[in-house]
Amino acid sequence: MSEELDVTADGLVAVVEVRRGAHNFFDEASLRELGDALVELDADPRVRVVVLGAAGRSFCAGADLRGVDPHLLRRVYREAFRIFTTRTPVVAALHGAVVGGGLGLALAADFRVAGPDVRMTANFARLGFHHGFGLSVTLPETVGRQCATDLLYSGRNVAQDEALAIGLVDRAADDPRAEAVAWAHELAGSSRASLQAIRSTMRRDLLGRVAAALDVEATAQTALLGTPDFAEGVAAAIEKRAPVFTD
Repeated sequence: MSEELDVTADGLVAVVEVRRGAHNFFDEASLRELGDALVELDADPRVRVVVLGAAGRSFCAGADLRGVDPHLLRRVYREAFRIFTTRTPVVAALHGAVVGGGLGLALAADFRVAGPDVRMTANFARLGFHHGFGLSVTLPETVGRQCATDLLYSGRNVAQDEALAIGLVDRAADDPRAEAVAWAHELAGSSRASLQAIRSTMRRDLLGRVAAALDVEATAQTALLGTPDFAEGVAAAIEKRAPVFTD
């Protein structure tokens, strides 16, 4: 692993920690490294469950949209899709900002544990942008269509209590990493072969829908990247003010 990704063993549980600065923005290379790590853990007979966490102030604030390249979007989402296809169950430990594509990454896990400082948002519309990372499928799958549509339209923040109430996370804890590891150990009492087989069965339909959604999302994102509203949305986010859209 590189300095940006750490994998440690805790008995039958592997803890994967992203280390990409304060907000853990991702790019094609970092998603590829994460996917590679999860694929390797699938093949490790000592590992039954994975805990996915992050160092820094945020779990993941998505992609850094100030430098997004429209020609790389589909390549980025190919790497994202690999994360969905791995076979070992994943419990995500969430803290700080879980924003945009970071929310998509969290929803690629089987379960989520939220800390008291968590701030979850599908903020794409507030940026004059279209959502991505398969959220067209995973968000309504997790919280229901009506709630998902509200979150996507409004781009509002969801704190720990509401996230638990609407099912966006499964558990809330003062120490989400410790709670996620404890839960992972509980799950690891089951057979490794059974866990991997069950995960594959439970996600069989999901994978096809996510693959199709990623393609549609990339097309919609590419169409909006050069618009004045997208420029205004990103500028407003950087300046920490409300956007003023013209379209």
